Amino acid sequence: MISGFLVKKGQMTSVYTPDGKRVGVTKCVALPLTVTQIKTVDKDGYQSIQIAYGSKKKVDKAISGKMSKISLDIKPRFFKELKLTSDQIPQIGSEITIDSIFKPGDIVDVTGTSKGHGYAGVVKRHGFKKQPLLGASNYVRRPGSIGAQTPGKVVKGKKMPGHFGVDTVTISSLEVFSINPETKEILIKGSIPGSFNSWVTLQKRS
Repeated sequence: MISGFLVKKGQMTSVYTPDGKRVGVTKCVALPLTVTQIKTVDKDGYQSIQIAYGSKKKVDKAISGKMSKISLDIKPRFFKELKLTSDQIPQIGSEITIDSIFKPGDIVDVTGTSKGHGYAGVVKRHGFKKQPLLGASNYVRRPGSIGAQTPGKVVKGKKMPGHFGVDTVTISSLEVFSINPETKEILIKGSIPGSFNSWVTLQKRS
C-alpha cells in the first residue's frame, strides 16, 4: 500500500487513556483518497501512486480532461504522489481509507505549512531578547549591530527581520492515538504544523 496519507487538520483537544492519563491530541479529518494514476518503472522510471484529495466547485480543462479519461466523476483540488510500500497495487479509481494505512500506536512524521505571521521583527521571528530600557524607547525591539567593519558587509544567513511563517515544517515521531473509520477521524498525540483546515501529510516511519 502507500507510504502516507493526506488529512485535514482540525482542533486540538484532550482525551483520557484507559489508565486515566490525560493526553493532548490533534483531531484530523481523514477522508478517503482516490487513486488517479499509477507510475511504473517501465513507463515513468519510478514507481508511485498518484492520489487526488480535496474538492472544489470548478476545475480547469486539464483536470477535467484527466478525470474524464479515467472515468471519474470528481473535482479534486490537489494531487500528490506517494510511494508504494508493498506489492499490492490499487486500481485506478479505487479509494484508500486511513485505517488501511495506519493503526493506533503507529509512529508518524507530520508535514505541513506553518502559520503565516506576516513581516515580523527579530524578537518575534527569532526569539531575540529586548534591548535595555535605559536608552531610547523606540530601539527596545531593534536587532542591534548586524556586523563588524571587517568584512564590511552583512554576512549571509544573518538573523534579520523578515517574512515569518508559511514554511514547510515536519514534526517527527508523533504517535497515532486512535482512528475512527465511521467518522473518518484520526487523533494524533501532540500538536502538528499548519492552520485550521489545512492539509498535512502523514508519513509512516520505517
